[in-house]
Amino acid sequence: MYPLLSKSYKGVFPFNIGTTSFIYPDDYVPNVKMLGPYLENIELLLFESNHTDALPSEKVIGELANLAKDFNLAYNVHLPTDISISSRNQRQQSLAVETINRVAERVAPLSPTTLTLHVPYNETSLDEDDVKSWQERVIKHLAKILANGTPSHLLSIENLDYPFEFLDPIISELDLKICLDCGHLILHGDDIEKFFKTYSAKIAIMHLYGVAKNHFHGALDQLPEKRMASIMKLLAKFNEVVSLEVFSYAHLDASLKFMDTCWRHQQKENGS
Repeated sequence: MYPLLSKSYKGVFPFNIGTTSFIYPDDYVPNVKMLGPYLENIELLLFESNHTDALPSEKVIGELANLAKDFNLAYNVHLPTDISISSRNQRQQSLAVETINRVAERVAPLSPTTLTLHVPYNETSLDEDDVKSWQERVIKHLAKILANGTPSHLLSIENLDYPFEFLDPIISELDLKICLDCGHLILHGDDIEKFFKTYSAKIAIMHLYGVAKNHFHGALDQLPEKRMASIMKLLAKFNEVVSLEVFSYAHLDASLKFMDTCWRHQQKENGS
């Protein structure tokens, strides 16, 4: 018997609060059954694509769709991370496009709020020519994915370990969304508030978790209260999805309690 969360967080925040599908050491359906009564959104982690049973079966997708109705929740999908549409290798490029199309078609019955994609930058330099060549490959293959039927508003590109400005012309031209991963920004010393203000109109989902030294995806209470307070001020203006991207019950429980406390402190300061 797995431990359950102590209270429901549905309707507590102005944003839709969620977490990953692997909080408990079990499959998608058992995780959703245990998390559904307490949260508003589940991030379905489909990180791997290179084995035959990597994707949820059609039967599992049907069960997840029914659970969404039962618990009044929605799903967002994290696309596989073992592929790269920005690869210089043409075979890898084609494989990435085919994989993303296959995943998008499989999860379509769930009406996901967003499909989050990593677009790696593995060029040898940050020179203008290398960046331009990379951008051309990325936009070419994203366009193929959109041409297959995935609406542009469903595809959110996550900030990683290179300047997000590299993606600006691609996101603008294809009218894509953004996944703001706060942990990646913290890890690289970037300004979360600046990023949020710059791209707020495009942000469809935020990933939030604790970061301590070089360890991330830990409990949210690893963050200093001052930093968390500044994040909560941003979230007060956000009405999309916030996914607590942690992978255990202990980290989720601690994260939710810490976020709830920080939120109540902010409301009190604002006289709400």
